[in-house]
Amino acid sequence: MSPAESPGEARDGVPTQIPVRPTDAPSAADAAPRLRPFALLGSELGTLFRRRRTIAMLVALAAIPVLIAIVVRITGAGSRGRGPAFLGSITDNGLFVAFTALVVCIPLFLPLTLGVVAGDTVAGEAGLGTLRYLLIAPAGRIRILAVKYAGVVVFSAAATAAIVLAGIGIGAILFPIGPVTLLSGDTTDAVGFVTRTALLAGYVAISLTGLGAIGLFISTLTTVPVGAMAATVVLAGASQIMDQLPQLDWLHPWLFTHYWLGFADLLRDPIVWDSYGQNAVLQLGYVVVFGALAYGRFATKDILS
Repeated sequence: MSPAESPGEARDGVPTQIPVRPTDAPSAADAAPRLRPFALLGSELGTLFRRRRTIAMLVALAAIPVLIAIVVRITGAGSRGRGPAFLGSITDNGLFVAFTALVVCIPLFLPLTLGVVAGDTVAGEAGLGTLRYLLIAPAGRIRILAVKYAGVVVFSAAATAAIVLAGIGIGAILFPIGPVTLLSGDTTDAVGFVTRTALLAGYVAISLTGLGAIGLFISTLTTVPVGAMAATVVLAGASQIMDQLPQLDWLHPWLFTHYWLGFADLLRDPIVWDSYGQNAVLQLGYVVVFGALAYGRFATKDILS
């Protein structure tokens, strides 16, 4: 370019376009770090809830209160005081279907399904050979673990909600709905009882967070997801068995399953929050301890698959 030529004019006199990006416009590289965490979480949840296995487990859990309600309706089971807690109250008030179903599901079915999801978090990716490609993205191992655990927590909430919503729905269809007498002797209307049922669902979802952290840690120890799933479920059963042994009274308050059935205070008026708080603190301790163990293992693990 000769000195006589202006910056916007070529030698032949044809104007030249000089693209200029505004200094205040963020580039794609600048915007990516702000979008990536939410995109990674959305991708994880989308993958989790699109799996046929996840859908089948949620449908199976929702079928439990439906089955309980139908059996009680046909046979009148529970009218003689036998069976799970609240079973005898279903014929008088359909709102008790959700409570009864949660009592049935907490010891076995919910830990079983959560163990499948938690045990598959890291081991499933390693077994499929996709973990190495997942780590190529500049997300960091701690963020990947956090997203995996968030998926487990969301599934536990969804599983609990499936049981409660199915229970309330089938109970309203097959049985009368009306005021409910609480354990304290007071009476609450249907809206108040549904609110307490929502609190109970939150209590159960919180109760499963400790087991989810344990399953996440076990999942970092192996590339075989079935082994991690089985170990998680077995630990849940072993903890419940130890909680029933009087010789281990000193250990009971430290077991992650100790407060799983401690929601009776939600059926009193006014509500007593002691068990709710104790359960939340205990589960938080398990999340912190086993979350740290999972990160310590995952951060130093050689990813070969």
